[in-house]
Formats: sequence, structure tokens, C-alpha cells
Amino acid sequence: MSHVVVLGAGLGGTIMAYELKDILGREHKVSVVNKGSQYAFVPSNPWVAVGWRDQKSVTIDLEPVFKKRDIGFFPQGAKRLNAADRRIELLDGSVVDYDYLVIATGPELAFDEIEGFGPEHQTQSVCQVDHAVSAKSAFDELVANPGPVIIGAVQGASCFGPAYEFAFILDKALRDAKVRDRVPMTFVTSEPYVGHLGLDGVGDTKGLLESEMRAHHIKFICNAKVDKFEAGTVSVSEMADDGTLKQTHELPFVYSMMLPAFRGVEAVRDIEGLTNPRGFILADKHQRNPAFPEIFSVGVCVAIPPIGKTPVPVGVPKTGFMIESMVTATARNISRLVAGEQPDAQATWNAICLADFGDNGIAFVAQPQIPPRNVNWAASGKWVHTAKIGFEKYFMHKIRSGQSEPFYEHLALQVLGIEKLKAIKLDSKE
Repeated sequence: MSHVVVLGAGLGGTIMAYELKDILGREHKVSVVNKGSQYAFVPSNPWVAVGWRDQKSVTIDLEPVFKKRDIGFFPQGAKRLNAADRRIELLDGSVVDYDYLVIATGPELAFDEIEGFGPEHQTQSVCQVDHAVSAKSAFDELVANPGPVIIGAVQGASCFGPAYEFAFILDKALRDAKVRDRVPMTFVTSEPYVGHLGLDGVGDTKGLLESEMRAHHIKFICNAKVDKFEAGTVSVSEMADDGTLKQTHELPFVYSMMLPAFRGVEAVRDIEGLTNPRGFILADKHQRNPAFPEIFSVGVCVAIPPIGKTPVPVGVPKTGFMIESMVTATARNISRLVAGEQPDAQATWNAICLADFGDNGIAFVAQPQIPPRNVNWAASGKWVHTAKIGFEKYFMHKIRSGQSEPFYEHLALQVLGIEKLKAIKLDSKE
């Protein structure tokens, strides 16, 4: 019997555990290590931050679900991975041994890299549900005492979609409260242009998002390097395309939400051969680490180099469907190793994204996510808002029911021509 451990129970880790259990069956053991037993649906956090959802409605207790699926669970959390000995030390001093490990930790939020940054200092966050709950209190104060707002993403950020979503969701919430006319809004981003998204755009995201910004009276500054946050002020260096300083800005705010850069979590950082200098997990085309071939990785923790050079550092996002394709490839590859065969599955890294703007939104499909692409499409409309609500309900149903991909989801994706795995080539021996 093999013991496969999943480190992390976020979007990728939870689905990873379900899919491993499906493919390995009862004869092998699957366990999950996570800090706490609560799963939070992160894409709903912008709604929590303006009071359209509460914390309870977007969280799920994983313990009974894992028990029903016969998945071992260690909610103590990981202190340190000992990759050489195939062992994880937990925060309570106990240890978990493994034959195969899937790292799905997500990121650590690097607020400390900029003075005054983060929910413990001068700015709000929607990266975690508890941050979003705190941001709701700050939103209430903004409604009571309107003033300038700064939204965006700092240098090194790789997840830009939630920043755009929150800018427009906040705009809608302020309009509903009838105080938008007293709230000047500025979008500050490290991207070289609006709609870059860390992907050099998808379809016409540049034109679509610039148009939405103008229609909603949101000013924007691109190629922005945030120098520091102080009480009521953010200092920004706007860079020219050649990387030289173009202009400095001292922007006042009474409310700010900016997304941070990510890095690998402490439990896996600085392990030679496992991570890059930023702490992200190195992986080959099969999601497998070259130095420790029994270790795989999925999700935001995977090391992916930037698409190209930009005046201000910009990372590459790992979107939901892209992560699910990593999960499916990893599950197949581990099952083949357990059976004495070699990995053969490669994730497509296709991306499907729904960006909600409160009463409309933008959707895009990128196949694959990293250009050049076979499909490069984006569109906007009120239907996106409705679709995002439907996706929230559907995905949380999957988590509660312990399913990775119901048959009707698989069928729908096949009809749309959206695959999770690249075509697997069989040699003559197979």
C-alpha cells in the first residue's frame, strides 16, 4: 500500500485529494495536511468585503467530507517538510510519513516587502476570507465617511483578476449606497497596461478593461512600483517603458486594497532542489520535482517564469481551471508510479476565467494560458455576473460532496473542446 499525502487544502489541494482517492481506490491511503479544517472559496472574498456574502456562506468544514471519503486528515498544519526523509513535521510536533507528496500549499502573502502594506497596517486585502471580513468593516467606515480609494496590485503580484473584480464590485456597492460621487477611485497596477493580467492580455482584455475603467470613472496608473504606504497616503513610482523613472505620485486614500506579491510558504522554502529562490516548487512537464521525483506540485505554489520582461516585475497567475488541469495530470501520474509505470500525463494549462464586476463582468478563455495560444477569446456582459454566482454554488457543491469532476462537468467541457490533459502518446510497447 502506498501513502499519498497532499500538503494544503485550498482549491487545488482539496480537489487533488478527491481525485487521488478516485483513481487509487481503497488499496492505497490518501491523507491531507492543512492548517485548520475550514475550506474557504477565495473567489467569493470580494463579495464578502462589501457585505454581499458572509464568512459562513463561503466556508466549508472539510473534516466530515474527508471522513466520508476515507481520506486521512491532519488539521494541525505543517511546520517543515523533510524532503530527504519523506516526512512532514507538523506544528504540534507529530510527523506524517509519505511515499508520494503533492504540494498544494498556495502562497505566502509578501506584505512585509513594502512598508506599511497589508491588513495589519494601512491597507485592506481580499486574499483570505478573514482579511475580507476585516475589509467589510473598513468598507462600512468608507460609506459613512467617503473619500479617495486606491485599488490594484503591487510589483511582483501575479494575481490581478481579483483586483479588477474588487474595483468594480466596490464601485457598484458605493453606487448602491449612493456615495460613489464622493469617492474618487484610482487603479494602481504593476502591469504594463490595463488588462495585461500577467498574461500579456487575453483576447481584447486591454480594450475591454480600459473601456470599463473609463465608464466607471476609475483612473489608472500602470507600470507602478509602490514605495510605501503611510496613514492616508501611498507613494508610487511610475516607470517608463525602458525601466527609468517617469513620474512619482503621492496619492491620498481613506481606503485601499492592493494585492501583494506571493512567495512560497515557510514549510517548504529554501529546500535545495525543491524550490526556486522565491520559494515556489520546481516542476517538470508532469508536475514532478526533478530533485525529489516522489514530490509533485499543483496550484499557486508551482514555479512558473514570467511571460516576458516588463518595466515593473509582474508574475504569472495560476487560474482555477489551469490548477484543475494540473490536478488531473498529477493524479494520473502518481497512479502510474504506484502501478510501477512512468508518468505520461501533461496538464494543458488551459484557462477559463469569470471576472465579476458586480452587475456585469468579463470572461475569457485562453488555451493554453501561456501564449502563444490556440484559443484567445474575451467577452463582456451581464451574463458573466450571473455565471460567476452559478459557478460559486456549483464549485462549493463539489467540495461539500467530495467530488472532483462530476460526469456532467466532464461532458460539458468535452463538448466545448476544453481539455485538462494533453493528448497522451503511447509507444509501441503499450
